[in-house]
Amino acid sequence: MARNLVFILALTSLCIGLAAADWNILNKKLKNGAASRLKNYCESWRINVELNNIKEFEVVPQECVDYIKHYMTSSQYRADSERAIEEVRLYLSSCCTLEGDGKDAWIFDVDDTLLSTIPYFKKHGFGGEKLNATLLESWMEQSKAPALAHTLKLFHEIRDKGVKIFLISSRIETLRSATVDNLINVGYHGWSSLILRGLEDDFMKVQQYKSEARKRLTKEGYRIWGIIGDQWSSVEGLPAAKRTFKLPNSIYYLS
Repeated sequence: MARNLVFILALTSLCIGLAAADWNILNKKLKNGAASRLKNYCESWRINVELNNIKEFEVVPQECVDYIKHYMTSSQYRADSERAIEEVRLYLSSCCTLEGDGKDAWIFDVDDTLLSTIPYFKKHGFGGEKLNATLLESWMEQSKAPALAHTLKLFHEIRDKGVKIFLISSRIETLRSATVDNLINVGYHGWSSLILRGLEDDFMKVQQYKSEARKRLTKEGYRIWGIIGDQWSSVEGLPAAKRTFKLPNSIYYLS
């Protein structure tokens, strides 16, 4: 009887152990499934930001901050950006009959198009915190933003074709000296004009301000062959360029 009792207790213990093991495996599967669903959700959110279906967001969803951080510092972000640049090159190879009269133009945005703000956002939540313009502008005043290598090369290729380059940035006018120093220090030079927001532009949204800047250029007779930027507000609106190209950026949204 005692021997049977020992056997029953051992069998019961084994069954409990197997049940516990199955439960742990099940939990692991559930965790992996949840992780997969979260990754799918965050990737879908990022893609719909790029498609401009998700607009006017103030912060990245908290559950996606780590995902966005990983993407924006990954080889995939670089590959996506470089592919966009290759499309610009393909367009330039056949699109444009340059007149040689000094009126052929191309427009670049500045932040996260020519210069990277990733060093700033590494210390400020990668979009998980509401954008603090004062802190960001203080960082810009240090003139330490690195160049984005893929657009640095393209910038010089376009300039060397004899196309005039205009930089239209949503930075404020008081940052002009710091911005010029930063651009030159990382290798940008030879642009025709750097357009920044003055006091009279404060009431405008970014898209309206940039549209007005393009309007002034077209009134001066410039043919805008292309625009490249990381925000939809940099490339939308009238007058339009012949082609527009958007670089990936899902950290913040400027309208």
